[in-house]
Amino acid sequence: MHATRAQTIGRRSGPATSEGTDRLPERADVAVIGAGLIGLSIAWRLARAGLAVAVVERGTAGDGASLAATGMLAAAAEHEPGGEGLSPLCVESQRLWHPFRDELEAESGLAIDYRREGTLVIALGRDEVERLRFRHELQRRDGLAAEWLSGPAVRAREPGLRPTVTAGLFCPDDHQVDPARVMAALRRALRAAGGRLVEETTVTALTREGGRITGIETSAGALRAGTTVLASGAWAGEGGLIPDLALPVRPLKGQSMALQMTPRSGHLSHVVWTEQVHMAPKADGTLIVGATVEETGFDPHLTAGGLYALLEGARRALPGVEEMRVAGVWSGFRPTSDDDAPILGEARPGLVLAAGHHRNGYLLAPVTAEAVAALILRGETLPVAAPFGLARFTPSSRETP
Repeated sequence: MHATRAQTIGRRSGPATSEGTDRLPERADVAVIGAGLIGLSIAWRLARAGLAVAVVERGTAGDGASLAATGMLAAAAEHEPGGEGLSPLCVESQRLWHPFRDELEAESGLAIDYRREGTLVIALGRDEVERLRFRHELQRRDGLAAEWLSGPAVRAREPGLRPTVTAGLFCPDDHQVDPARVMAALRRALRAAGGRLVEETTVTALTREGGRITGIETSAGALRAGTTVLASGAWAGEGGLIPDLALPVRPLKGQSMALQMTPRSGHLSHVVWTEQVHMAPKADGTLIVGATVEETGFDPHLTAGGLYALLEGARRALPGVEEMRVAGVWSGFRPTSDDDAPILGEARPGLVLAAGHHRNGYLLAPVTAEAVAALILRGETLPVAAPFGLARFTPSSRETP
């Protein structure tokens, strides 16, 4: 079944690249289904290791969730009750982002606007302060870096915020990147490493010999592969490719917008989170405001209610948004699993899963690429990735001893 892609009005694009799409090869060591952030990160890592890799994408690279995202690397700010099991994977990936960035920029020749100012999580009013204290205790208990700030201390860092900001957390290790620039860099780096990117090509079936997956059938022909990686984001759970394998992955819609900061409106230097929205300043002067959370399936439409919620949530903390020009609005589909954590590992002989990253795709891209590469290249499961196999969703795995 073909699913509708995200809706866009004036969405920002990455640096121009001259590369077009490649032709589908007949054979490859690895076939990757899906050219989003996760699929391209895995493919680049494997191509750098010397494997023949082909990435097949039904649309164009990144047009699912990857270009709709904000690009936050927020292991501390994203930490919530029940997320203790995911935290080690997030922290390890945050550590890996530094070499990932250096290698990606060097091999692509493109800067990805990696910003290290840190993230502020703020409270507006007494009730929010109490909830923020609870979050801080959770972060401290799980060993995440977060500093408690008074309202005046928050506003000293971000003078444009309202005086009603009464407290905040400063998360120094929670950095950000520009998704459009990351995707452009991955596309170029993959090609530089010898990988192929085949766009506007639909995967229609997996091929099998005996009990092993041996490649894919597509609208452009067949591709035989030693390993197939399913990294198709929110579409991984549709079920058509693997009818005997139910993947608990669904789309979670988010609407976002870009505002243009000016000297009159003021600006932000840090990523700022409130209870309603997050706001991320980029090097080109735009402020990304996101994102709604909607269980609407693959409905891509922008709504008045969603955009109003974003603007009102931003205005509640940053009055200068009233002076900012709207540069773009868009929607996207987060690939969300039943427990909001990624699904990594071998599902069938010859078939590896890398899906269900929820709101943490950018944060988890480096560790996902490392985990999949370790499995394919050496047959090893990284200890930090071991808890995130598909088997955790089976009834037997949920039974209490």
